[in-house]
Amino acid sequence: MTDLRLFRRAADGRDVEVRGSTVALEVKLQRRIEAGMESMLGIRFLASEYPTGPWHRGRIDTLGLDENNVPVLVEYKRGSDSGVLSQAASYLSWLDSAHHEFEAVVKEKLGTEAAESIDWRNPRIVCIAASFSHHDRVAVHRLYERIDLVRYRVFDGGLLSLMLIESAPGSPRPARALWRRRVWEEASRSGSVGRGGSASPSVQVSRVVAPGCLHDLYSELDEALTAWGEVEVEVLRHYIAYRRLVNVASVVFRPKHEAILVYLRLDPDSVELEEGFTRDMRGIGHLGTGDLEVRVVSAADLEKAAPLIRRAFEAA
Repeated sequence: MTDLRLFRRAADGRDVEVRGSTVALEVKLQRRIEAGMESMLGIRFLASEYPTGPWHRGRIDTLGLDENNVPVLVEYKRGSDSGVLSQAASYLSWLDSAHHEFEAVVKEKLGTEAAESIDWRNPRIVCIAASFSHHDRVAVHRLYERIDLVRYRVFDGGLLSLMLIESAPGSPRPARALWRRRVWEEASRSGSVGRGGSASPSVQVSRVVAPGCLHDLYSELDEALTAWGEVEVEVLRHYIAYRRLVNVASVVFRPKHEAILVYLRLDPDSVELEEGFTRDMRGIGHLGTGDLEVRVVSAADLEKAAPLIRRAFEAA
């Protein structure tokens, strides 16, 4: 059972629980999240109450494009409604037939570059509600769609909490350990692993090139990035995203320099930057997401990076 309890220190020093509640009107929740969608969910807002036409007969609460350039459909429920899953999943059939229409919306709102960078492989559904049933949480893992179930609560003082209750990655893919083993086996069959057991130049992982010389270092980095509870690992075209509700870290390989670049969701102003190890990336274009770059070329670098990784996940 995933639950959130919030306490306030009273005048007498005792901790008193602050009781959460639901919104009176669903549209109030929708408008608030749409206004802060990028900071709350890592999703860029595109449109509200978007009509799906006479065939699909619906209106999508919110259209968005996430930080990994993946199309997102967001549906809200003031209370609990098991029908939100079937409703949201049905809208994906509209999206499958409306690529050009969606691209036009992205181009109008975010520009041509964003429209040309859309990743259509695994669109997301985000369902935000006061609660979800046990059947909802089981059902998301039986569907082929990529679905996030997010529970909300509102508190006195204008506080809003969003908690990721369940997340399904979409179309089946191997678990990370099996994925690593398959990559290693493919490299062995292709002759890219030498007799001494070290991988040569590089092997192809999905569309991300994983340098064989960094295999062991990346394995240790992966363990460090997945040590903080439930973390979704998504292999994208140019980087590997480690995410909860939003990307917490992005990993980029640099084969020529035998380095791994990790971009963390951390404020660079809160870090004492070290030349050659950490860098402020605000205003600098780069693959992946995150304002703090951490350059890892050795186990010693990984050890130094561990506290920064911990901070990023604790804040997520």
